[in-house]
Amino acid sequence: MTKTTRRVRPRLPWALLAVPAAAGVPAGILWWILAPGGLNLITRDPALGAGTNPLVWLPRDLTLAGLLVFAGCLLAVFLADKKRRDPQADLLMGLAGALCGAVLAWQAGLLSAQLWGPDVDASANASIAFSLRALPVLLLWPAATAVSVFVLELMRLLGRKDNGRKDDGGADSSRPVGVGPVK
Repeated sequence: MTKTTRRVRPRLPWALLAVPAAAGVPAGILWWILAPGGLNLITRDPALGAGTNPLVWLPRDLTLAGLLVFAGCLLAVFLADKKRRDPQADLLMGLAGALCGAVLAWQAGLLSAQLWGPDVDASANASIAFSLRALPVLLLWPAATAVSVFVLELMRLLGRKDNGRKDDGGADSSRPVGVGPVK
């Protein structure tokens, strides 16, 4: 009887795709709750509560941008963990999940406005209704994730000596701990 050796492929980290994507739904609801033109909990200014005021449109987009950048930095902390078996696959799945999460956040915010917001006549301009005017904002979650992972990995690598040990700030590692300088 002959044993056949099967090549075992590592499993893709589907959780790193699903969790950020699912996190987009509460992020979108939070966007509608906080943003001017939505419930407007950040400013609580009645003048910024309606989408008919063009001064609302930029802060509304920036609110989503801030939430997506925060989510990207938070995801990067998990992706930069040095105990990962396949960090490249984890990063790619995390970035794909971040992009899906950003799109879901956008759509969840729009749905929240339709379900719980007042009826809006957007015949004069589509931006009067709760919307996102700058679609490139959706790229901020994966971009913030990628940049943050890069910075965290760079800081981790710069904190090590050439021999792989962690840099202790210049202390002489040849002497035992607790022994003072030689006179």
